[in-house]
Amino acid sequence: MSFYDFILENEKPIRLSFFVGMLLVMAIWEIVAPRRALTVSKAVRWINNLGLVFFNSFIVRVLFPTAAVGVAVMASENQWGLFNQIDVPIGFAMLASVVIMDFVIYMQHIMVHAVPVLWRLHRVHHADLDYDVTTGVRFHTLEIILSMLIKFVTIILLGPPVVAVIIFEVVLNAMAMFNHGNVGLPKTLDTLLRWFVVTPDMHRVHHSIEDDETNSNFGFNLSWWDRLFGTYRDQPRAGHVAMTIGIHNFTAPKQCSWISGMLTMPFKGKVTDYAINRRQWNDSNEKNNNE
Repeated sequence: MSFYDFILENEKPIRLSFFVGMLLVMAIWEIVAPRRALTVSKAVRWINNLGLVFFNSFIVRVLFPTAAVGVAVMASENQWGLFNQIDVPIGFAMLASVVIMDFVIYMQHIMVHAVPVLWRLHRVHHADLDYDVTTGVRFHTLEIILSMLIKFVTIILLGPPVVAVIIFEVVLNAMAMFNHGNVGLPKTLDTLLRWFVVTPDMHRVHHSIEDDETNSNFGFNLSWWDRLFGTYRDQPRAGHVAMTIGIHNFTAPKQCSWISGMLTMPFKGKVTDYAINRRQWNDSNEKNNNE
């Protein structure tokens, strides 16, 4: 059996192994060397954040039994998409596919911050009152469904090798847990790594309660996109230990840390200035009064 065939036949256990493995590694790291003190019961957050993950996984399996890998197989069998129409080395197709799909995730992330109705969904991710490995997998069910549909369209248009889709899914999931970790890297290593990938300190800025900081550092895996498109911010103004995590007007633990509050959150309250197209700036790039 070739390595390619092994990956295809064992896609689900491979993905599950990486998910559980990364979760355990980050959980231990957070216990041994936490970056910040937590403000809410860790047990409550973990039970509800991971409960939402399991609920989302069930819904996705019901709605999309074959998920992204199945769509990639279908695209390959029907010769859909760019890389099924042009003759390029398989290595190039795999690398290009992973990079392009990562760029799509970056643009999708900006979109859910820019469109008010989508921000309603995405704020479930940002309303976590603490920042740790489980924050990286905490998303509203409707946003997960939207993300899957965008991924399907990308795969159909791109025609990536099936293994590239598996690699992308594994890497994206693992990196989301890594860069949401309540951990820190030595400054020199962090500075070096964030030229290539998103580090915990880089992405933590994105979870600041300050709206201009929230609307920066959109990358989940590759850090290039934020630098290329001017959305990169080096550090939070208040510093990583003193900064406040979350969003304004969503501060009650029952609302932000319990699964019932997370599922109903998109349907409550107004869309605030966190939505990019509602921001106001002056020439010094500081906030004006909210609309």
